[in-house]
Amino acid sequence: MNTTDPILYARIARKVRGTPASDGAGVRLTRVIGGGELPDLDPFLLLDEFGTDRPEDYLAGFPSHPHRGFETVTYMLDGRIRHKDNHGNEGLLVPGSVQWMTAGRGLVHSEMPEQENGRMRGFQLWVNLPAKDKMTAPRYQEFPPAQLPVVTPAEGVRVKLIAGAVHDADGALVRGPISQPATEPVYLDVELAPGAAWLYPLPPGHNAFAYAFEGDAMLGDGDDARALGAQEMAVLGGGDALKLHGGEAGARLIVVAGRPLREPVARHGPFVMNTREELMQAFVDFQEGRF
Repeated sequence: MNTTDPILYARIARKVRGTPASDGAGVRLTRVIGGGELPDLDPFLLLDEFGTDRPEDYLAGFPSHPHRGFETVTYMLDGRIRHKDNHGNEGLLVPGSVQWMTAGRGLVHSEMPEQENGRMRGFQLWVNLPAKDKMTAPRYQEFPPAQLPVVTPAEGVRVKLIAGAVHDADGALVRGPISQPATEPVYLDVELAPGAAWLYPLPPGHNAFAYAFEGDAMLGDGDDARALGAQEMAVLGGGDALKLHGGEAGARLIVVAGRPLREPVARHGPFVMNTREELMQAFVDFQEGRF
C-alpha cells in the first residue's frame, strides 16, 4: 500500500449469520458458508464453526469419508481430534493447531474426537483448487500451536498467523507457515482488547471475510463503520485495508482472504470439480477403490 495515497477502507458488504447443521455421524455445528444464505465465496466453499461442551454433540465424529478436488482447513481452538487416511497418514490435532489438507485427486480419511468430555471448538474451511491442481497428489500442511507465529502489531492487538503475513510492532514482516500459491490465502486469528484498533492491508483482488466468534468489533471507518457481533460474518467489499476496532468486551475473530479462481464449479457432497463429467468420474473412481 502506498502510504502517500488516501486509504480506501474495506466495508461490510453484507452480514451472514450461520445456520444450525450436522455433518459426519451427527456432529452439531453452525454452517456459515455453504448454506442457502451464502453458498460460496470464491475460492471458499464452506465454513463450519463447531463449539460445544456436550459430548453427545461431537463424540460420533467424522468416520471415514472421501474428498477430491479441494482443500480442507481444520483450526482447533479447544479439544483434540485424531485424523487418519487410507494412505497411512495419521496425526492428532490439539488446541491451537491447524491442518491444511490438500485432497487433490482423492483420499479417504476420518476425523474422530480423542476425548470423551470437555469442550470441542474450532473451524473447518473448504478452499477450492484450480482445475490444473484438482488431480494433484494429496498432501498435508499440519502445524502445532508452537509453530504458528503470534505477533502484537498494535497495542491491545494479538494476531496468530496461519497463512498470510503481518507486520509486527517493530515493522518486521512475519509470515504464517501455510503456503498455497494457487489462492495465496490469508488466515488470521485476531484478538482485540476493548477499544483496541488495528489496520490490516488486504491483498489486492482477494475475496475476504471476517467472522467474530467472541465479543464484538467495529469494521470499517467513519460513516461506513458497522458493528460485527459474535457469530456474525462480514463479507468485505472493496478497499485497500481492513480497519478493526474492539468493542466494549473486546473481540476475537478470524480474518480470511483468498484469490478467487473464477472457474466453473461442479460440486456434490465431498467432491468439487469443474464439470459434471469430472464429478461423475470422481464417484466412479471412489466406488472402484481408486482413491
